[in-house]
Amino acid sequence: KDFSEMTWEEVEAAKEALTAMRWRLSERPTRRMRRAASGHQLDLRRVVRDNLRYGGEPLTLRWRERKTRRRPLVVLCDISGSMERYSRMLLHFVHALSHSMETVEVFVFGTRLTRISHHMRSKDVDDALDEVGKIVEDWSGGTKIGQAIKVFNYEWARRVLGRGAVVLLISDGWDRGETDVLVGEMARLQRSAHRVIWLNPLLG
Repeated sequence: KDFSEMTWEEVEAAKEALTAMRWRLSERPTRRMRRAASGHQLDLRRVVRDNLRYGGEPLTLRWRERKTRRRPLVVLCDISGSMERYSRMLLHFVHALSHSMETVEVFVFGTRLTRISHHMRSKDVDDALDEVGKIVEDWSGGTKIGQAIKVFNYEWARRVLGRGAVVLLISDGWDRGETDVLVGEMARLQRSAHRVIWLNPLLG
């Protein structure tokens, strides 16, 4: 349902649903190993140690496997004028993600890019959004998606896209910038991230 058609009660119910929502991203293998009940890789050190009692004969096999960690999430949220009816609601969603996952980096953009990860860690979502409103200078203004992604690629990608991060881009796609810039920077972003998901609230 279009957010603009919601009653106040429906908006509050949607906020509660977003707060309770939990995302489970895929996990990535790490370099570290852990014990396993079975597997394809022998833990030779444990095999030798545990079989010393049998004179060194490998009667008991021990296995190991790689540890896994949940992938980091990076959120790029459009807060331009065309997204005004959606952006505050969607930031409730982003706030819930920030508190339900291990590593979440959050950026908002209109004509410029602003990192708000620290503010999303506030326990109260309304306090968090009030803080964001004070530091973001281009709220409900124009949109330059390609330029914002370019700034992210050159200034932030190396710092936050390590360890196989997933990027969630939230935008309606209305852009006043150059199309060629958007195409080129999206391609660069896709090469840097494990996966890019574009969430468009207008697709309904």
